[in-house]
Amino acid sequence: MSVITVRALNSDDRAAWEPLWRGYLDFYRTSQTAELKDLVWRRILDAGEPIHGLAAVAEGRIIGIVHYVFHRATWSATDYCYLEDLFTSPDARGKGVGRALIEAVYERARVHGSTRVYWLTHETNAPARLLYDQVAEFAGFIQYRKAIG
Repeated sequence: MSVITVRALNSDDRAAWEPLWRGYLDFYRTSQTAELKDLVWRRILDAGEPIHGLAAVAEGRIIGIVHYVFHRATWSATDYCYLEDLFTSPDARGKGVGRALIEAVYERARVHGSTRVYWLTHETNAPARLLYDQVAEFAGFIQYRKAIG
């Protein structure tokens, strides 16, 4: 694989972003309506939104995406950065794409003034956890949730 570059997603990336986003949703056995997918895309591109998206590119092709959100925190005077979604194309796995995307989020968090980047993954996502254990600290928290509405 050639050099991996990471850049912000832009309006021309929709056709390349969508299959990766669908792959991410499929991995977590969920789906979205076309309307919600359109809303997510618009939010990623809207500079006024706290949601941002990056693309990993190699040989002119988007091979991975990451979405992240800046938000206030009750434990810090600075914003935290939630790395919400990370997905690489199956043919690009194990080649440094995930690490490049995470490192790019770290850099954007530093520039933003955030003091923490954090994320969740499913406990069965062993391949990703091998990487995550190298680039971050497992904090031991367990997530609980309740759908409202």
